[in-house]
Amino acid sequence: MMAEINNTQYFSFNTDPELRVKKVFDLVYNAMAEKGYNPVNQIVGYIMSGDPTYITSYKNARSMIMKVERDELVEELLREYIKNRSWEPEQE
Repeated sequence: MMAEINNTQYFSFNTDPELRVKKVFDLVYNAMAEKGYNPVNQIVGYIMSGDPTYITSYKNARSMIMKVERDELVEELLREYIKNRSWEPEQE
């Protein structure tokens, strides 16, 4: 069924880089775990070396993580760590 010619159609997509990185992390983490790898160790190996072979190609995880800059991955990890921290900054 075609849309009415007199109605405006909307096209939208998520351009929020934070959400995009989170989705990539979710996909990669789950794919690594499903394949029996330690996701944390493998993702750290990738971030530190830039070598994509640390990430499985299962479920396109490797190609997805390569679409995100490694510094964006680190930024998101740090952002989440700080957001969820249980320590309080020292008072000077």
